[in-house]
Amino acid sequence: MANDEIILTQEGLEKIEAELDELKYVKRKELAARIKLAISYGDLKENSEYHSAKEDQAFMETRITILTKMLKKVRVVDATTLDTSKVNIGLTAVLNDIEFAERIEYKIVGSEEADVEDNKISYESPLGKELIGKKVGDIIEVTAPMGIIKYELLEIRAD
Repeated sequence: MANDEIILTQEGLEKIEAELDELKYVKRKELAARIKLAISYGDLKENSEYHSAKEDQAFMETRITILTKMLKKVRVVDATTLDTSKVNIGLTAVLNDIEFAERIEYKIVGSEEADVEDNKISYESPLGKELIGKKVGDIIEVTAPMGIIKYELLEIRAD
């Protein structure tokens, strides 16, 4: 993988494209209206509404630039074409936490779409690094602040 390459699943790509469209075609118009209204209040030096809207506009334009550049470097991983005999980006790994006998599922994704609350972890995270290339039945050990956590790989799926 190239260093500047951004790996996404199709779902991640669609989410970024939707955010970009929202910013460009909805939020820009809303901010333009806010700025126009704030200007109508006069005296821009002490106009907090104007300064707030301009700060929001700068943040939004920066985000648009970041997303646009990101989309130029994207490589989409299609999980349906991947070999499910070993863990790879785009696949879901079903694990058993050996200490707590707890079943956990994580989809392995690129860092841009990682979201632990949604059970999506980056292939660059400590657990993600350990999972890549593993097969069902393998024991995975991850060093965490509380010590070494051991998992057994139960299943690999293309969701």
